[in-house]
Amino acid sequence: MFTELEQTLRQRLDEGLYRRRQVLEGPQSVEVTVNGRQLINFCGNDYLGLASHPVVVEAMQRGAARYGVGGGASHLVCGHMTPHHSLEEELADFVGRERALLFSTGYQANLGVLGVLCRRGNWVAEDRLNHASLLDGARLAGARLKRYPHGDVGELARWMAQHQGVSVIATDAVFSMDGDMAPLGELARLARERGTWLYVDDAHGFGVLGRQGRGTLDLLGLGQSQVPAYMATLGKAMGVFGAFVAGPQPLIENLIQQARTYIFTTALPPAVAEACRASLRLLQEEDWRLVHLRKLIHRFRSGAASLGLPLMPSDTPIQPIVIGDNQKTLEISRKLWKRGLWIAAIRPPTVPVGSARLRITLSAAHSEAQLDRLLEALAGVL
Repeated sequence: MFTELEQTLRQRLDEGLYRRRQVLEGPQSVEVTVNGRQLINFCGNDYLGLASHPVVVEAMQRGAARYGVGGGASHLVCGHMTPHHSLEEELADFVGRERALLFSTGYQANLGVLGVLCRRGNWVAEDRLNHASLLDGARLAGARLKRYPHGDVGELARWMAQHQGVSVIATDAVFSMDGDMAPLGELARLARERGTWLYVDDAHGFGVLGRQGRGTLDLLGLGQSQVPAYMATLGKAMGVFGAFVAGPQPLIENLIQQARTYIFTTALPPAVAEACRASLRLLQEEDWRLVHLRKLIHRFRSGAASLGLPLMPSDTPIQPIVIGDNQKTLEISRKLWKRGLWIAAIRPPTVPVGSARLRITLSAAHSEAQLDRLLEALAGVL
């Protein structure tokens, strides 16, 4: 009965696609312990170093003491509590939208939004490098999925001119494995011309781009009228957990009424919402985090260029180095591990075949000395 499953696992191992979990023995940080080994972490998404911030931790502890540890039910039964409601209002105000709606994960948010905005049998146009949750959202909604070439608005426009019934254009704002940004201004103009929804997933831009980390849309000066449907996560730069969708009143109310991943899911623990509120306040009060992070990005790119390392065009904390071969990428990752640096080897299907890479990520919690150690190690193994 298990023979086929065992063969599949052996094949993944032979192709360099097998994944192994590492167990951290302490909190998320840029300095972690795995199996007793001290490592500098350059592969997480805690871009601002807030996952273990004492103010955020204390807010969660106080929230648990006051509101308990469980949401108890879905939001539409009895699970919608004061911390959830306050967080939604604060997030909406922060990103300049009429309303915001909490979801348990970004994956659930994308499934829920596309399930509401897509008409069965209509088209959803998505960037070829979109996150899997956006692709799955279109498929589960029963839509026909068009994957246009990465960032190619001209090709998308030509295709849309020949096809009727396009419900949504959906895209990542910052692409999680490349670190580059979508041409959101051009996409917004195209969506407006065609009378089509534009839905933007800003999981990797929220917290690190724009004024005080308000996100990619703020950086580009795009408001609710240009991008009516916006999603961001709370477990990356914010350092906690969850996600939210922000937009006009009719959109949010329809999500409350129709989005299955909202209706049929237990609400986030209220203490998590309290921790997110604390993190949001820190985002607005401690500007030095973004300043330092941007300096680190510049320092890394300058140092990598001087070493002749093949960087991709990214001004975000995501700084990939494409190796290509799966086994070679794994071997380089292991060499860095031995030098005390944790950089994950990213392989298909997370990235296209032949583009396995080291996905280096920077955090405001990294020091310049740690960054220089990274550059020195990369020079020694590449």
